[in-house]
Amino acid sequence: MIRFDQVSKRYEGGKEALSRVSFEMPAGEMAFLTGHSGAGKSTLMKLIIVMERASQGQVIVNGTNLNRISAKQVPYIRRNVGVVFQNHQLLFDRTVYDNVALPLTIAGYQPREVGRRVRAALGKLGLSKKEKQYPVALSGGEQQRVGIARAVVNRPTILLADEPTGNLDPTLSREIMDLFDQFNQVGVTVLIATHDLDLVARMGKRELILKQGRLLEGKS
Repeated sequence: MIRFDQVSKRYEGGKEALSRVSFEMPAGEMAFLTGHSGAGKSTLMKLIIVMERASQGQVIVNGTNLNRISAKQVPYIRRNVGVVFQNHQLLFDRTVYDNVALPLTIAGYQPREVGRRVRAALGKLGLSKKEKQYPVALSGGEQQRVGIARAVVNRPTILLADEPTGNLDPTLSREIMDLFDQFNQVGVTVLIATHDLDLVARMGKRELILKQGRLLEGKS
């Protein structure tokens, strides 16, 4: 569950990235966050994973008020939220396996459990034969799949994606969106920031529209 209650975010210098944003996503919903570049989409995502803190209002994720948590509690919040970036943010000196395993290794899982979870995630995303390869040897679509595998390997309850199809052709974009839909069908809450309105229309999910930091009435 994600809830924003009158949330504003101002940066040093007075720039207001978000202004009095309120919405609620119940557990298990899939929705799209749209708006022009600079509308506040990335800032909203960063508030959910506590990369930024709200200047005003309440951000509540899975029942926890993020305004009230300490720095030490942040990693525990992030374990329940997977994030997919447009540019993958893969480590190019590590294999596919090592990239996907990274969140589990950081969290202190035992090697056997790491292996089991990583191979399950790679299998789900059709990457089982790629685990020993390095990202540079993969196509753009495969690199994005590795990014998704890394985001879901910790079995998060929430999955965020910031322009996940921005560098992909229409066919690959549809395949990636179908993967997100599959995760949603097993109960994962999915929020995707995108400017691809044709793709949003095809998916038929709720649309949250940001304009100059303000949330317009969402379309469903």
